Amino acid sequence: MELREVIGRRRSIRFVRPYQPVEPWKIQMMLEAARIASHWGNVQSLNAVVVCRDSAPQSTLDALQAPVAGWQIRFAPVIIVWYIDTAAVDVQSDRLRELVDVGALGFGPKEQRREALEKQIFPIFEGIREGLKQPGLGEVDCGQGIAQATLMAYELGLGTCCLGTPNGDAIRAGLGMPESCRVLVLQTVGYPAEHWEAGGQRPRRPFESLFHLNEYGKAFPRDPEVVETLRRDKMFTRPAPLPGREEELAYLKQAMGLKGTGLL
Repeated sequence: MELREVIGRRRSIRFVRPYQPVEPWKIQMMLEAARIASHWGNVQSLNAVVVCRDSAPQSTLDALQAPVAGWQIRFAPVIIVWYIDTAAVDVQSDRLRELVDVGALGFGPKEQRREALEKQIFPIFEGIREGLKQPGLGEVDCGQGIAQATLMAYELGLGTCCLGTPNGDAIRAGLGMPESCRVLVLQTVGYPAEHWEAGGQRPRRPFESLFHLNEYGKAFPRDPEVVETLRRDKMFTRPAPLPGREEELAYLKQAMGLKGTGLL
C-alpha cells in the first residue's frame, strides 16, 4: 500500500478485539518508527511505557485513566503511554556534537564546525535550556514520532486511538516515572473490531480556513487537480457518515457488552 493510501485509510479505531493479543514485534516496529522521527537537535525526548494487559500488574492498569472514551483502555490489549522526558534537554550538547560529527549540522571543515558549536551555539542553548523543557517545540517533535508509530501500526494491520488525559501526574507516579517526565497521550493498540473505514473519513474544517499564504487571512489556494490526484491515489476516501454505521455501532455495543453512550 502506498503512503498516500495509508494516510487516507488511517482512522482512530475505538473498537478493538480484546481477545486477540498484539505480537510484541509489532509493538517494537511502532517504537522503531517513533525512534527515527525528526526531533530538534536530535534530542529525542519522546519516550514510552508499553503496558500489555495480559502481563501488567493491576496497579499499573488502574493507573491508566482518560476521562473521555476511557472505556477503550479496558478493552485494548496494549496501551502505549507516550511521554516527553524533559531531562533529555540536559544532554543536548552531546547530541549536537553527534550531528556535527556525522555531517548533519553545519558545513565547512569539521574542526571549524566543532569550534563554532562549542563557542557559539552552546552558549545560546545554555541560556534557554529551561525554556526548552516547557511545553512547546518538544511536544511537536514528539507528535511526529507518535504519528510515525501510528502509521506503522496501520501498515501492520493494527488499530490505534490516542486518548488525552488530565491525570498525567497521577499516571506518571503510578508507573514510577521520574518527575522530569510529562505524559502526552495514551494510545490504545489492538486488532480492529470495526470495519477499516470506521464510519468514513472524518469531517474536517475547510482547507481555506486552515492554511494561509504569506499572511494570515489570505487563504492558501486549493488546486482542484491536486485534490483529484489525491483522491485517485486513495488519500481521500468516502466521507462520514457511511451507510450502515449506526447499525455497526449498535452491533459492536451489544457484542462487547458496553453500557451507556461510549463518550465516557
